[in-house]
Order: sequence, then structure tokens, then C-alpha cells
Amino acid sequence: MNLHQFRFVQEAVRRNLNLTETARSLHTSQPGVSKAIIELEEELGVEIFARHGKRLKRVTEPGEHVLKSIELIMREVGNLRRIGEQFSAQDNGTLSIATTHTQARYVLPQPVARLRETFPKVNVSLHQGSPDQVAKMVIDEVAEVGIATESLAQYSELVTLPCYEWQHMLVLPVGHHLCGKDGITLEDLAEEPLITYHPSFTGRTKIDLAFAARRLQPRVALEAIDSDVIKTYVRLGLGVGIVAEMAMRDDGTNSDLVAIPAGHLFGPNVARIAFKRSAYLRNFVYKFAELLSDKLDRSLISKAMAGHLNEFDL
Repeated sequence: MNLHQFRFVQEAVRRNLNLTETARSLHTSQPGVSKAIIELEEELGVEIFARHGKRLKRVTEPGEHVLKSIELIMREVGNLRRIGEQFSAQDNGTLSIATTHTQARYVLPQPVARLRETFPKVNVSLHQGSPDQVAKMVIDEVAEVGIATESLAQYSELVTLPCYEWQHMLVLPVGHHLCGKDGITLEDLAEEPLITYHPSFTGRTKIDLAFAARRLQPRVALEAIDSDVIKTYVRLGLGVGIVAEMAMRDDGTNSDLVAIPAGHLFGPNVARIAFKRSAYLRNFVYKFAELLSDKLDRSLISKAMAGHLNEFDL
């Protein structure tokens, strides 16, 4: 048996048992993939896949156990590569970060810039997506680090740690009738057209739950994944915006908008950092996490990766 066979089996599962797609993604031939999988099954003495003719139909029960072992083997192969990179290139390499637009636009610029100052030979690659896509990119080793508010803690394949707490802000155009109102309520907002995030982004779940708890039906006029888009439509008078507080930092671009804290309405949110369980982390990965949050350090992350720390308080 060999690593090529393991990779073919793993990729076949990722591609929903479509051998044509598997071969295409691995830049090889479909017959070659099929032959390698059959040879592995013959060597193991079990069928990994149930078949209908030449088509793979499902993973068998022994195949499920084989897949778990292959995942462990391929994870350790990846760790071996990173160990080699760590000690041969020292502080060279690429840090791949999967994150959402809000994190990439408003939170990461300073930590990334400071990381480059400390490790000038390290390149940074940003991959943006939904929180679920962020989790999958870390699990599939497209990225070493994932950062998001939603979803990350739901994946058993990931080790996640809280980075920082944040709240939502109401965003109003100057002169809006709610600007002068003390103690804006959910009932007030339910009477307004709202502009906020798509349901899977940036704490939108907390917003929906808050209205539902008061038996209110909000009028969401527009949904977006980009805080800048939300602010643009607020400026045009389409409604009241609800954005992450990071998007309203005083950088001179929001002078025509009024921002009102809404943590008392929607509750706090926690941004989390994620690593693939049992992954080997290079020096600059630890450093980036420390730059991202003063709550994180190498010792704490190492304990979490070793399974000795499940959670800590912000």
C-alpha cells in the first residue's frame, strides 16, 4: 500500500464517489484511480466501497474504519511536511488563513502587518468565505488557521479557541428619527426596514433569536455578507443597518453615519480561531494567534491542541 492509494480513496469520498471528478482533481486518469483503489482493497482483504457495476455507490462498514485510519495517516504526513519546512526553512513559508469578509477587512490587517514585520520572509494567503466554508478549508488543509464568529465550534475535527468578544451596532444616516431616541428597543427596530448580514454570517443568528424571543417579525429589506455594502445602502436611506462593531471603528470613513451600540438588544458575540485537530503548527502560526488576541499564547494553544484544554473564559 502507498500514499497515492490513500489519497485516491480520500479524494473519492470528498468528490461524492465520482471517480471522474476524483481523477480530474488529482490530475490523473480515472482508470488509474479505480485500479489503485481496487489494489488497496485486495491488499487489505476488505471492500472499502460498495459498487454497482464500475460505479462506487457507498462506503462500506469496514471502509469507514479504513477511512479513519487514512485520515490519521494523511494528517501525520502533512505534519511531517510542516516539520521539515519548519526546520529546513526556519521562518520562511506561507501562512494560509481562512476567514470571513468582516474579519479580513476590519480585524486582520494589523495582526498580518505585525506578523510580516516579525517574519518578513513569511507570505500570507487569505481565503474568504462563509463560516462553514472557513471550517471546511481548515479541515481540508487549504488553510492552517480559520477565524470566524459562527459555526467553527460545531466541528469535532477542529480545535477552536475564543479570541475576542464583540457586539452589533445600529447604523443610521445622520438625521434619522431614531438618532435622538434614548433606549432604542427591538419593538422600535421591528417597525423599520433593516439591512444586515446574510443568516450564516457575522452573528446574524443572535439577531434573529433576539427578535424571535420577543415574538417580533423584523422587516429585513436587504441582506449582505459585506459590512461596507450594508453601510452603503444605509447611506441611500433603505433602512437601519445592523453591523459588527469592528466595521464602525473611527477611521474617518463613517463620519456621515451614526453608530449606536446594540449589545443590550442582541447579546455578545465571540470570534474564534480554529486549527485542524492534531495539526503541527509552525512558529509563525503561534505568533499570528498571539497577535490576533492577547488572550492567546503558545502555551495555551499547545495545551488545546494536545487535548488538555477545552475552553477558557475571555
